[in-house]
Amino acid sequence: MKSTTLRLWVGGLLLGPLTSLMAQTAAPSTPPASAAAASAPAYGLGELVNIVLAHNPTLQMARRSREQAEAGIRTAGALPNPRLEFSDGRQRPANGGSSGTVSAWGVSQMIENPWLRNARVDAAEQGLRSSEAQVGMTRSEVVAQVRVRAYELLLRIEEARAAADELTLLEQTRERVRVRVDSGEAARYEIIKAEAEFISARQRQQTAQLAVEQARIRLNQLAAGQLPAGWSLNADLGDTLPPLNPSLLRELMLAHNPELQALRAEQERQQARVREAGASRWPGVELRYTDTREPDNRQNIVGASIQVPLFDQKRGPRDEAQAEQLRARTRLEGREVELQLQLDAAVMALEMARLRVEALGTGAIRDAEAALRVAQAAYRFGERGILDVLDAQRVLRVVRADLLQARFQQQAAVIEIDLLTGRDAAQP
Repeated sequence: MKSTTLRLWVGGLLLGPLTSLMAQTAAPSTPPASAAAASAPAYGLGELVNIVLAHNPTLQMARRSREQAEAGIRTAGALPNPRLEFSDGRQRPANGGSSGTVSAWGVSQMIENPWLRNARVDAAEQGLRSSEAQVGMTRSEVVAQVRVRAYELLLRIEEARAAADELTLLEQTRERVRVRVDSGEAARYEIIKAEAEFISARQRQQTAQLAVEQARIRLNQLAAGQLPAGWSLNADLGDTLPPLNPSLLRELMLAHNPELQALRAEQERQQARVREAGASRWPGVELRYTDTREPDNRQNIVGASIQVPLFDQKRGPRDEAQAEQLRARTRLEGREVELQLQLDAAVMALEMARLRVEALGTGAIRDAEAALRVAQAAYRFGERGILDVLDAQRVLRVVRADLLQARFQQQAAVIEIDLLTGRDAAQP
């Protein structure tokens, strides 16, 4: 999963169905306790990440690819085996001479061009570097997915709690309206409106609870179903955010981003392929020794053979390797620019989310709460209708929903920055 895919995926989460929110957003983000859940384990975010890393199948496959690359180095460095020949027969002279057994045996050994062998081994080693970078990239993506889905779970839990509190509040409002309608102090349409709002809130509460369970399932999928039943998450949407230094972040990204490391290793691998193609014109020298025994004599022959690049000078493989090298360098340069732009966008998104949290948490929330108190007081004294109270509740619900979303966006932006800078790529 690359950073672009992560951002699109996070955006999809934010465009999901938003439930109504009436709970205080500063409350701890833990699911409601029950007798069964009391004994269930509560994981911190780091513990949850470790569990997923230990069981995630995508990461396991990436590690198997690294083992395959390690075997490729042994294959590239293997020496050619000697060749042993043996023959036996009889000699029957046509015009006199001795007859008898004729036997021969020989051994040959290919002495490979050391420049060719070194280039091949270098290419395999760069392939291992690329595989290790791919493992780091997969690890970073898995960690990012776990963290995003964990904060999504916290968001859904807050939404479910808020929807439940809203349902309770609307039920109380409905009962007060019913009393006023029954006593003739309010028109009947007010109880109809209150009933409709209560039914709508109950549907939102059920939808929010379903979203919590779906978020749990998505997290468990990352862990290959290894999370126990009834587990809970010990974290909060308002977790402390690290300070940012944009120039330092760019340096970290260029130095530690696993995707860039993989592209650099691929470029080095193609350079080794160019050297290998050039050295393959002279593959090596084959040394031979032959011992032949005849009835009248015995021959011991030592020889050598070498392939002369007269017709095939390996121009095609060299040109192909050079073209691949240029492609690898172009991909590396282009990806560096793209990742720098993505990092700038993530930093900007984080700053915007911080501003939204400050604005909503200090100003808009207080204003909406004050407006609701005024509307409720005015309704009790008969100065306002139920519609004014419901509208004030709706405004407060939307503001609190926006605050939760802004907090989630803060964490998502930090996660993307960590992904781009390769913070979680290295195996601890």
